[in-house]
Amino acid sequence: MISDELKNAILARYRRIPAVTALGLEIKTLDDGYAEARAAHDKKFDGVFDCFHGGMLMTVADTVACLPVMTKTGVDATLTTTDMNIRFLAPCHTPVTAKARVIKAGRTMIPVAVDLYDDDGKHVAVAQVNYMNLPRIPAR
Repeated sequence: MISDELKNAILARYRRIPAVTALGLEIKTLDDGYAEARAAHDKKFDGVFDCFHGGMLMTVADTVACLPVMTKTGVDATLTTTDMNIRFLAPCHTPVTAKARVIKAGRTMIPVAVDLYDDDGKHVAVAQVNYMNLPRIPAR
């Protein structure tokens, strides 16, 4: 279990991420190294086959993956995605639920497994997102 203080800090930080609003993400569960969130299905995010565009599902996976990472690093950590992969298993015609779990919370690298499901419980994609905990914010 994470403290209410950490949970509230993570939620406040998370809500400032523009993709969270754009995707209509709603957090369902947040615990130590684990999170679940649901993204609305907006037709403007559909691909050629009238279902959730694969790139948008990747964005959902990446955006939800940072939640369990922050339960390990805290909200003040400087995090960035270094790489990710996704395997699409079925089309998604409904809102999607992403279940993200930290695989290993290393000092620098933090891989996260993300499973995505449609509203019928069908497993539509599986992803792995790798986060890097940077010592400081890079120069811009």
